[in-house]
Amino acid sequence: MAQIAPFKALRPNASVAEAVASRPYDVLNTAEAKQEVANNPHSFLHVTRSEIDLPNDVHVYSRLVYDKAKENLEAMISQGVLVREGKPCYYIYKLVMGKREQTGLVCVSSIDDYNNNVIKKHEFTRPEKETDRINHIRITGAQTGNVFLTYRNNAELDSLIDGWKKNHSPAYQFRANDKIEHTIWVVDDETTIHMITAVFANNIPYTYIADGHHRAASAAKVLSALGTEASADAKYFLTTLFPANQLSIMDYNRVVKDLNGLDQEDFLSALHDDFDIALSPEPIAPSALHEFGMYLNGQWYILTAKEGTWTEDPIGVLDVSILSQNILDKHLDIKDQRTDKRIDFVGGIRGLKALQDRVDSGEMAIAFSLYPVSIQQLFDIADSGNVMPPKSTWFEPKLRDGLLTHLI
Repeated sequence: MAQIAPFKALRPNASVAEAVASRPYDVLNTAEAKQEVANNPHSFLHVTRSEIDLPNDVHVYSRLVYDKAKENLEAMISQGVLVREGKPCYYIYKLVMGKREQTGLVCVSSIDDYNNNVIKKHEFTRPEKETDRINHIRITGAQTGNVFLTYRNNAELDSLIDGWKKNHSPAYQFRANDKIEHTIWVVDDETTIHMITAVFANNIPYTYIADGHHRAASAAKVLSALGTEASADAKYFLTTLFPANQLSIMDYNRVVKDLNGLDQEDFLSALHDDFDIALSPEPIAPSALHEFGMYLNGQWYILTAKEGTWTEDPIGVLDVSILSQNILDKHLDIKDQRTDKRIDFVGGIRGLKALQDRVDSGEMAIAFSLYPVSIQQLFDIADSGNVMPPKSTWFEPKLRDGLLTHLI
């Protein structure tokens, strides 16, 4: 069963919470982060993307960046911008994006559970991104990025969370500049804390990583490296758990730098072995499984996988697997999407125009839009012990960094 615990969050003074709250470090590049923090000295991006406070020629993975993150975090604490909770608490985090609403429980989850597969994974990690988070956690002494977990719905837990929301005032409530509403309650009652812990210990056999594989893996490796010097806090990592029935997965699309030496005509001809191909006068967001959008040389195409070109096992039936096997590997010689520098990933929240722009600019040669993976597919794959191709799922809305930080 799942081991969770309350924790003493490092969190903002209520008067500056909205200013502190920042988008996750991994959805922004350095230039975007610099633009986001303009005239905002309290933004938590000064901690999570601290290269923005260093000269432009400093590499994002330089030791200077992690030292600057530590310096900035300590400054926010000393200035009273961030204050540590006096006792271990749970926190309830509600997000509203348009008509979509989801409420999760912020807690710390056991690294033993991660290592023993009580916390189930569905992706491998990319080595350079894992090393980055290891260095950030180790040097700052803080888990600043939240790991987004999900679980199969539990009525008792729903009732506890809904009851607390109804009967208590939130600590923070604001609408961010991206129009997403964020509301957080502090659960500080010992009886309620015990009841929530017991639900997981008795009724939730597994939790599943929805988003944050690198952050989870890095926390586990930091604990291993600390060995006997590890604190009790280091044996847990920062998580927010959402019931599956409140979640929706968006598409996670691909862009590729070149056609692996093929000219356009030969590439399109080769695709006919596995796909029916049609021109599209407009950008394509696939409307069904096994349908793909492709943007090449100013033209959108609809690709429909032919019967018999995929397998019915939990991995083979995924559109990300079909794309990987029948295009990326077969024709573009991209064998490992975790390490190949010719491929990049674009979250569906950025829209199809983001794909077009990266191709039209000449940075990339081709883009692919995919149909989203379902929550049930995620569970099936994690339960089977398999993993999806990397960057298969994109969840929205996303938690804000800086509102709740776990010190180790």
